[in-house]
Amino acid sequence: MEINGLPLHALVVHAAVVFGPLAALAGLGYAVPRWRDRLRWPLVVSVLIATVSVWVAYLSGEQLTEANEYGGPLAELVKTHEDRAGVLRISVTAFALVSFVAAWLHTRTGPTRLVLAVLVGALALFTAVTTVLVGDAGAQIAWYGTSP
Repeated sequence: MEINGLPLHALVVHAAVVFGPLAALAGLGYAVPRWRDRLRWPLVVSVLIATVSVWVAYLSGEQLTEANEYGGPLAELVKTHEDRAGVLRISVTAFALVSFVAAWLHTRTGPTRLVLAVLVGALALFTAVTTVLVGDAGAQIAWYGTSP
């Protein structure tokens, strides 16, 4: 799919690259007890946008790969990018699910709240790192063959 001549993937990845780390920052902040009340809804909104944008980027990337033949070293870069994107798709989905449960059970106290906060923080960190790795692999594809 294209919008004004540009592949959808090239447009939507920017949302994933912005909202993935933004949601991760909200998730890490949510793990801090005194910030939890203020960050509950920003976390839910940002992780929802991040999840949708990552999935759209993933699916549009699949379409882009099917429409183009990549060979040689570029094929290896595309494979690395695809593999990392598959991990990101799973991690951001898990991060979203745990974040939604944490927001829903926000008033709970004790071990439930602590376990959810730790899970949100851990998945936020993993999602942030994975987003950077996927973005780096995608940038290597986009800039392949250009000299600095």
